[in-house]
Amino acid sequence: MPVAKELREEPLSCVLLADRHHGLTEGVRGLLETVFGSVVMVADEPSLLEGAVRLRPEVAVVDLSLARDGGLDWLRTLRQRCPDLKVVVLSVHDEQSVRSAAMDAGADAFVLKRAISTDLLAAVDGLHPGSAADALLNNEDATASAEG
Repeated sequence: MPVAKELREEPLSCVLLADRHHGLTEGVRGLLETVFGSVVMVADEPSLLEGAVRLRPEVAVVDLSLARDGGLDWLRTLRQRCPDLKVVVLSVHDEQSVRSAAMDAGADAFVLKRAISTDLLAAVDGLHPGSAADALLNNEDATASAEG
């Protein structure tokens, strides 16, 4: 663990990552670990709801198809139990009706799985301006500008 994290006085920020597909989850976890002090992974709806209540993360990044029935009841329940939690929904579906349904059910952001590497940190940054994601993205922008 880097020394900077060990010396930090504030509690580390936390993100809850929920997806049934372990292979994808590992990749997303690596990306989120560049910004969050702690990434907690869960693989089902009950674990998501319990983890959100117990851990009180700042953000939950959740696969739209987490529930086996394909519904959005988990999102509505999450909103009721943790109204301050920021929720980013991941999906393979790019139809506007799917995005609208997720946003209407309480999602704060919607990211297509095929665009995770480019859009996820930007979505998190949009929820928390001035965050570590913002610093990372601004540093990448400055590096790209200096190189270009």
